[in-house]
Amino acid sequence: MQIDRLERIFLFLTVTLLAGVLMAIVLSVVHDGAELPTQAGRINVAEVRDTAPFDAPGVYETAPGKYQAVIIAKAWAFEPAEIRIPVGAELTFVVTSIDVIHGFQVWDTNVNAMVIPGQITEVSRTFDEAGEYNIVCHEYCGIGHHGMFGKVVVSG
Repeated sequence: MQIDRLERIFLFLTVTLLAGVLMAIVLSVVHDGAELPTQAGRINVAEVRDTAPFDAPGVYETAPGKYQAVIIAKAWAFEPAEIRIPVGAELTFVVTSIDVIHGFQVWDTNVNAMVIPGQITEVSRTFDEAGEYNIVCHEYCGIGHHGMFGKVVVSG
């Protein structure tokens, strides 16, 4: 009889713990506005620099208050390494790699994506606060990985 009671208590605590963890995940996703990066297409890795929009990496205004940053990840740099936009701008990162798998994370934001050779990745973010936001590669990509960084400069 004592064993049945202990099993029920254990099952109750297990279900409660699992429900709490699931609720914490859902709340953090809703609170932080998490969204998945999208695979915007495929590209021939050998022809990246000859294919639009990657033939001219940089930052472009696509509409009032909306910008697109076309970025090439390569060992061991992001091209361009610096992106400048005004406060309140929505910035869409369009990123691909020309060599190996890289990571693309903008600190203090929810921008976090894998950059895979031959895949075009898009992720957007509205920058409501002025400042500098560091971009880092979070996927080990070789001996110079520690020096692979860039930044988004948001000016008021």
